[in-house]
Amino acid sequence: MQKGLIGKKIGMTQLFDESGKVIPVTVVEAGPCVVVQKKTAENDGYEAVQVGFGDIKVSRVNKPLAGHFKKADVAPKKVLREFRLADTSALNVGDILKADVFAVGDRVDVVGTSKGKGTAGAIKRWNFSRLKESHGTGPVARHAGSLGACSDPSRVYKGKKLAGHLGAERVTVQNLDVVKVDTENNLIAVKGAIPGPKGGIVVLADTVKK
Repeated sequence: MQKGLIGKKIGMTQLFDESGKVIPVTVVEAGPCVVVQKKTAENDGYEAVQVGFGDIKVSRVNKPLAGHFKKADVAPKKVLREFRLADTSALNVGDILKADVFAVGDRVDVVGTSKGKGTAGAIKRWNFSRLKESHGTGPVARHAGSLGACSDPSRVYKGKKLAGHLGAERVTVQNLDVVKVDTENNLIAVKGAIPGPKGGIVVLADTVKK
C-alpha cells in the first residue's frame, strides 16, 4: 500500500465526461486526517502509520486514548485506522493528510460497513426460492425448508443457510476509479457505489496490484 485516507460517505450523484457520457459516482469527504502515531520496524516490527479522522470532545475520550492523543499533541479524533505503507519516511506525527493524496485516474479499494437490515428470512438473506402457493404447500411458502437433522446428526450443521442477522458487516469494494478530486473541500468522487449508509465511515486505499 502506498497511500490511504479515512473519509465519510456523503452520497451519490452523477458526473459527465468529455464525451457527455454519464458517470455514476459516490462522493466521499476524505480527510483532513492527521497522523497520530508512526510505527517502525525497529520498535514495532513493521512499518505503519496510525491516522485519525473526525473531531470529538475531550470529555468523550477515555483516559488511555486521551493520553495517546496527548503524547502525539493531536486533538482527539473519532476514528483511528492504521495503514501499512510501503514507505513511511515522508510522514511524521502531526502531519495532515487531505484529499490531494489521491489524483484523478487513481484506482482505490474502499472498505465500509454495509447497512444493517436486522433479522431477515432465508429468501431475503440467501436468495432462496419460495415454494408454490398451491394445494398442499401449507403456510410455509417462504420457509427455509428441511434442515436434514433428525436422530442423526441430531443437530444443524454449522454453516447452514438459515434466517438471521443481515447486513452491518465489513465490505470491501475493489478497483474503483477516482473521477474527480476537490482539494478545496476535501471531496473525492469515486466511480460506482461503495458500502454503507450516508454519513458512514469508509477507508480508501490505493489498489494493490497483483
